[in-house]
Amino acid sequence: MRKIAATLTTLALAGLGLIIPATTAQAAPGCDDNYHATPSGYMYAFDGNYCEVYLGRSSTQDTDWGNGAGGFQGGDTNKASSLVYKGSSGTAMKVYNGTGDDFGGGYNCISAGEYYVDVLAGNKFTATTGNPIDVNNQISSHKKVSDSACNGHFME
Repeated sequence: MRKIAATLTTLALAGLGLIIPATTAQAAPGCDDNYHATPSGYMYAFDGNYCEVYLGRSSTQDTDWGNGAGGFQGGDTNKASSLVYKGSSGTAMKVYNGTGDDFGGGYNCISAGEYYVDVLAGNKFTATTGNPIDVNNQISSHKKVSDSACNGHFME
């Protein structure tokens, strides 16, 4: 009788293993989790959709994501595929595809009310000449501005 009980217990545990695996895969945090972990006033950029690979962060501005100064440095330029911005009401981060103190080139904005853009592809910079350039993997600088300074150009 003990053999039958032991066999039934073993089969029951094996069956349970099919229903509840011993290990579970851990999902990447994603933009919503990253937004909640972001300090107030900061923008974070990620290399990869859905805020997967951290690039850098800033609460003010960075005129050149490719130099050695600021929250974004060296290889960060032209790599962002998702953004998180936890700003105060009425503020936005204006991202540019150009560098320098003049913040030249096309731009687009993420407002405090947007929280994050999990996929930058399909969003366009304002056109300075010709066709607008896609924002994905093209951000080279940014600065904090009022919503009105975005002239209605906000990410989707």
